[in-house]
Amino acid sequence: MRRKFTTGFIGLVLLSAVSCSQPVEPIGVPLPAPSSPTATTPPATTLPATTLPATTPPAITPPTTTPPATTPPTTTVPKEVVVETFASGLEIPWGIAFAPDGRAFITERRGRIRVFQDGQLQAEPWITLEVAAVGEGGLLGLALDPAFTENRYVYVAYTYRSPGGDLKNRLVRLREDTATGKGVIDKVLLDNVDADSIHDGGRVKFGPDGKLYWTMGDAGKPQSAQELSSPNGKILRLNPDGSIPDDNPFAGSPVYSYGHRNPQGLAWQPGTGRLYATEHGPSGGSSGAGQDEVNYIEPGNNYGWPVIRGTGTRDGMVSPLIQSGTTETWAPSGAAFVDGGAWDGSMLFTGLRGENLYRLVISKIDPHKVTSIERLYRGQFGRLRDVIQGPDGNLYILTNNRDGRGSPQPGDDRILRLVLK
Repeated sequence: MRRKFTTGFIGLVLLSAVSCSQPVEPIGVPLPAPSSPTATTPPATTLPATTLPATTPPAITPPTTTPPATTPPTTTVPKEVVVETFASGLEIPWGIAFAPDGRAFITERRGRIRVFQDGQLQAEPWITLEVAAVGEGGLLGLALDPAFTENRYVYVAYTYRSPGGDLKNRLVRLREDTATGKGVIDKVLLDNVDADSIHDGGRVKFGPDGKLYWTMGDAGKPQSAQELSSPNGKILRLNPDGSIPDDNPFAGSPVYSYGHRNPQGLAWQPGTGRLYATEHGPSGGSSGAGQDEVNYIEPGNNYGWPVIRGTGTRDGMVSPLIQSGTTETWAPSGAAFVDGGAWDGSMLFTGLRGENLYRLVISKIDPHKVTSIERLYRGQFGRLRDVIQGPDGNLYILTNNRDGRGSPQPGDDRILRLVLK
């Protein structure tokens, strides 16, 4: 049942761009000065406070099956997959998307969008945005409009510092200027979302329904994940122009699902259109390591954070499809389903601390059933941030070894191409 949402939250959807004039804070290896002008925007606008709706969401029945235990690590490199370097010399790449003309657009956390074209990484950025690359924040995910050939729209999420000094996240639509071939800010879609040096979510993707999805972490405020008046700890869903879809589960709200800690991967299963998401669990402390999750996402569902975690259950909250347990940490990020080749139908997701590419086989009959999980390339390429399937059918994986938490290898950061046979 869809519910009426408070109008304050709708105020988050803005029609004009806003600026961040603070310098980027250092992270990892120093970045050379950008070779293109910095994009700037007008002063930020203070948004009204919001309150929780008077009614509570309808109870949601958790899956009846117990999340399966993870299998022992597998380190065998599949012979049917060839790994090669697609691009090198990147600075903490976070997201990648291919244009119909074959170009690859890549975000770097420092604020640059780079383009790989005609066999090489272009030296001059497509655009440079003023971001706050603090901790886990900065320029994060991106997606190209399904009608990119016609409208030249690119969507990105990034962290910035407000005039008052607070860290915030925003989702913006950029546009390629056909005269210059460079990006310009077209429209701010969602703004003034709480940010922190941790838990900024950041994945941006279009679903098969043509809607724009944005994962948002709890920004270090766990209880916000349970507050429907807050966009934090949520998976958000918008129309491409920033308006609220009429069929969202909570009327007038971009919230699609809630109770998330730090979701960073979105993937839709071919043939079923089911949405799955990866999520960072509470590493360390009394809870133990890991408890990272893969969740089957349905509209309006409450995924429990911070009330439940791991294999925990509670009425009205949904337990994960699978989780890493308390002795292993995945730190999962980007995710994709494979269409064709040796891994056809598998869900892949990258591991940062885990330094693995994980291959998950999920039943197409029972959306809650995982039949196997496999760990690939353990430690060979370091921290892995994102994985997508390119228009050529091959897989593209981003490393994140220059983020201050990894050990850079020659050529890092890189984009690896996995050629499927």
